[in-house]
This record gives sequence, C-alpha cells and structure tokens, in this order.
Amino acid sequence: MLDLSQYLPILIFLGIALLLSAAFVFLPIGVSYLTGSRSPSAEKLSEYECGFPAFEDSRSQFDVRFYLVAILFIIFDLEAAFLFPWAVSLDLTGWPGWITMMIFLGELAIGLAYAWKKGALDWE
Repeated sequence: MLDLSQYLPILIFLGIALLLSAAFVFLPIGVSYLTGSRSPSAEKLSEYECGFPAFEDSRSQFDVRFYLVAILFIIFDLEAAFLFPWAVSLDLTGWPGWITMMIFLGELAIGLAYAWKKGALDWE
C-alpha cells in the first residue's frame, strides 16, 4: 500500500499558494468595487497616455518602413544572440567554425547594405 502522507506538506503548500494568489487577485477587485465610484466622469474617460486627443483613428495603418526597421532590428538582435555562444565555443569549433561565422556575418552585411541602399533605414 502506498504511503501518501509524504505528500501532505506539498498539498498544504499548494493550498496556501492558491489562497494567497486568489487573495492578491480578488481582494483588490473587491475593495475597488466597494470603495470606487461607478459613474465615470469626462475627465476619467479622457486621454491619459499622451495628454492630448488622437489626431486620427487609432486603427490607422502604419507605414511599411516601421515594419522593415522592426524586422531588421530582430535580425541583427538574433545575430548578436548567435555571436555569444559562437565566441564561447570557438576553441572547440576551430577554423571551420570561424569560417562559417564569417560567412554568416558576410551574408548579414550584404543584407544590411541592400536594405540601406533601398532606403529601408531612412526615416522621414
């Protein structure tokens, strides 16, 4: 027969964690419901992020250059993420690893030069 008494401290810990997390979520909601006003004023409904009303519809489309810059940032951020483990393991990979990384960096440099020449990095 299995002795399940060893799991009792874990169950107690999980129960306390569940109660505390529920208290941290639902207690502030309940307190704000009991103490807060339920009729929002015009001042409460006003813009709070930038301080002035939006110029146009909030669902307007972004310029495609924004997305190009974002994609280029992700690409070069991933390049930096690949460089760190490569630099740490360079003694294990030797010359083949170094040559492979130089080819990878060359391809990225060609891509950056192409994007630069096409004007993807220009911001008006």
